[in-house]
Amino acid sequence: MSVPDDHPFVSAVKPLVDAMGGEMVAPEGARGDDVVLSWEGRAVVAVRLPHLSDSLDHILADLQRRHGVPLADLDRRTKQSVVRLLEQRGAFSVRHGVETVASALGVSRFTVYNYLNREKGAPPSA
Repeated sequence: MSVPDDHPFVSAVKPLVDAMGGEMVAPEGARGDDVVLSWEGRAVVAVRLPHLSDSLDHILADLQRRHGVPLADLDRRTKQSVVRLLEQRGAFSVRHGVETVASALGVSRFTVYNYLNREKGAPPSA
């Protein structure tokens, strides 16, 4: 059985599942770590969550789509805001997160650490 594309609940959760890099599968095909979502007491769709390492790649690809250019082509200030956003989303708690982000931004790991430290040492904005 497949995921019912025309179900209103499936349509409602699809943007969220896509944004986090998940996959929608039929409830009958759910594995142990999939999240089965129900609508009015009936299982409608199961969401297969991405692995953490895949999530970072997905987030970086989404940021690139949003900016419309490769992340390495962004100006310094925009790269700093990308690093702040990624820190808020937990990107640097993933193994090799700093290296992955540095590569995507076309900067060194040292530069990413500088961006992170600059934010932490910055005075609060008024």
